[in-house]
Amino acid sequence: MMKTQREIMTAGEAYQQFDPELIARRTQIRKALIAINQEDDNEVRNAKVKALFADTGEHFFVEGGLEFDYGFNIHIGDHFYANYHLTLLDTCPITIGSHCYVGPDVGFYTPVHPLSAKLRDADVELGKPITLGDSIWIGGHASILPGVTLGDRVVVGAGSVVTKSFGSDVVIAGNPARIIHHLDADGNVIPD
Repeated sequence: MMKTQREIMTAGEAYQQFDPELIARRTQIRKALIAINQEDDNEVRNAKVKALFADTGEHFFVEGGLEFDYGFNIHIGDHFYANYHLTLLDTCPITIGSHCYVGPDVGFYTPVHPLSAKLRDADVELGKPITLGDSIWIGGHASILPGVTLGDRVVVGAGSVVTKSFGSDVVIAGNPARIIHHLDADGNVIPD
């Protein structure tokens, strides 16, 4: 049985972005987001968002300005909050644990464009999943790039570009992000 382009894309394999099923879903999402981002009733807005994601916890809140591609690759734990202008490019799964909080203008980017101009010219795209543990705080204007995994209790400084994975109990910041502090179990900075 042949895999669909959606299945190929979600698996992180080379896929055709102009596949009719994928185009139809992106069009559906764009239309839905126009209404969602104009909705001023928080409960209604968040219920509509939850209906488009693969799964979320019960306690879920996003401010306006949300953007994403498909929704079916977005998995969010309980007690999630995202400030204005969250972007989730979900060609591959984006999995976010519980008790995670995201500042304004943060982006999660799973698409990977080939280095080969020939492949890019042929509209070939790939992706790598993003996975976040529990109890994470991401400061405003941070970018989480394809293939990144963050452990539990990670703090990402504002404006950071996270290009690689990090374990638990760290504060990371910069471009590219690097560890600036290690944290103990209570969230206190461990002196160097």
